[in-house]
Amino acid sequence: MSSTRTAPPSRDRARQVVVTVAYLACVLGSFLGMGAFGGQEVQSSSSGSLSDDATHVAPDGPAFSIWSVIYLGLAAYVVHQWLPSRAAHPRERAVGYLVAASMVLNAAWILAAEGDLIWLTVAIILVLLLVLCRIVVLLHRTPSPGWLEALVVDGTLGLYLGWVTVATVANIAAALADSGFDGGPLSPEVWAVVLCVAVAVIGSLLALRLGGRLAPTLAIAWGLAWIAVGRTAGEPESQVTAVAAIAAAVVVVLVTLLARARRTRRARG
Repeated sequence: MSSTRTAPPSRDRARQVVVTVAYLACVLGSFLGMGAFGGQEVQSSSSGSLSDDATHVAPDGPAFSIWSVIYLGLAAYVVHQWLPSRAAHPRERAVGYLVAASMVLNAAWILAAEGDLIWLTVAIILVLLLVLCRIVVLLHRTPSPGWLEALVVDGTLGLYLGWVTVATVANIAAALADSGFDGGPLSPEVWAVVLCVAVAVIGSLLALRLGGRLAPTLAIAWGLAWIAVGRTAGEPESQVTAVAAIAAAVVVVLVTLLARARRTRRARG
């Protein structure tokens, strides 16, 4: 507490401003990605490699509505971190600049996609995934002081992490397809199953590391479910991929519930 009281106020004010500017850049990037400024939509970039029917692990179109929830949550986070009680709080100091970095990376990803630089989008989203992992691990080390922070901060950034986990796998698959990789000697369906297993492993490791936090799991399950929908109701059709995606979602949910149960038992002593 003493370090919080003696810290220069300008240090915290600078962080708050940086977070706010980063959010504005993130929002402008999202409008750019929707073609609001006359450019192409992200789904149309790289000859459609990032569209919802480009690969077997591309989530169906409605899955991307989760971005509306994430952007709204990030807006709430920006307001929340301006509260007097939060300005010098250790949690905000630990993650504030990282959250700003994640939003700038988000905007950079859209710019790269708009420029048809699909392998650059892979590099950016991998860095974004690592940043979000670091954020959520830091938040996990210090429990939220109340339900509002748990919802606005932990919930938003947990959803962000979970969705980017799925999006990273889809992005890599899109880049490979755009480069002409056809999966040989394995079929696209086999590769899709491998990628679904990869998401299940990552999601399970996150659940175990984070004590069964629900937000990342919800977003991962959401993305996997919409992969399944895309492979049953759209193209390319693949029942094998749909089953693998649902199975992966179930695994992540079950591991999360087990991790939460274990954490509860430990808390009770």
